[in-house]
Formats: sequence, structure tokens, C-alpha cells
Amino acid sequence: MLQKKICMLGGFAVGKTSLVRRFVQSIFSENYLTTVGVKIDKKSVAFPDKTVDLILWDLAGEDDIGSFRVSYVRGATGLVLVVDGTRPATLAVALTLRERCEAEFGAMPFVLLFNKSDLTDRWAIPEGEIDELKQRGWQIYLTSALSGEHVDDAFRQLASMVAK
Repeated sequence: MLQKKICMLGGFAVGKTSLVRRFVQSIFSENYLTTVGVKIDKKSVAFPDKTVDLILWDLAGEDDIGSFRVSYVRGATGLVLVVDGTRPATLAVALTLRERCEAEFGAMPFVLLFNKSDLTDRWAIPEGEIDELKQRGWQIYLTSALSGEHVDDAFRQLASMVAK
């Protein structure tokens, strides 16, 4: 059995904790709880030839990139970058966090989640911007922690990438 440390990265209140809860426990809560420091969860992902234990490090959201503790990412084999689709500024935060991690630890597999896809009337990220990122070959998902849309798909994809 493989154990892989995965870090959840993104700005404040983008839905990292809700995505982890949806993936690990299949639940969604309307109650908002701010993550302080880091919260760690585990979920096994089974493939025909192996099982991968994802050790999910849900890091506190940071809109102030300067206060992000890159040391939490040490030892990680993959990243889940989370963007709030209703707040375009959170895309720049997620991309900057990825760049900081790469500068410190080298390139590692990641998936980029545009969360809150259920809030169609408030969606604010242009489709062209998402397409541009897809053209880089990145694994991108429009997710909803509320409905569960594409949440399992995204985590399974990352599990497959880190299991290689």
C-alpha cells in the first residue's frame, strides 16, 4: 500500500475543507469553520493493481501569500489547488502558492479545482481563462463540494498521478 501526502492549497474560504469532507466523508455542511494551521485526513483510493492512501493536509487558507508557511508542504507528493469560481482573485492566489511550492521543493503533480460550480449565477471566472490553463496540459476540474460534482474524479486523478 502506498501512502502519499497531498496538500490542499488555496485562498481563504475557497472550499478546501468542504472538498476534503465531501471526498473523505461524503458530506457537506453549511457551517463554515476556519481552518487554523493544518487538519489532516486520510482516504484510500483503490485501483485495479494497487491502493493509494492519500494523507490529505488541509492547510489554512491564505489570501496574504507572504504569511503562507511553505514548510507544511515538505514531503508532499501532490497538490490540490483550489479556486473559488465566484472570486477571480483566488486564481492568482492558487497559482502563486503553486509557484512558491515548486521553487522550494521542485515540480510535483497537481490538480486545479475551480470550486463552487453550483453557484452558476455568481460564477466569475471566464471560460477562456480556464481553457487557457487546460491548454498547458493541466488537470482541471469544475467542482462543487455542495453537490459532489467532480470531487471524486479530481482526487482519483491526483491519486493516479502520484502512484506512478
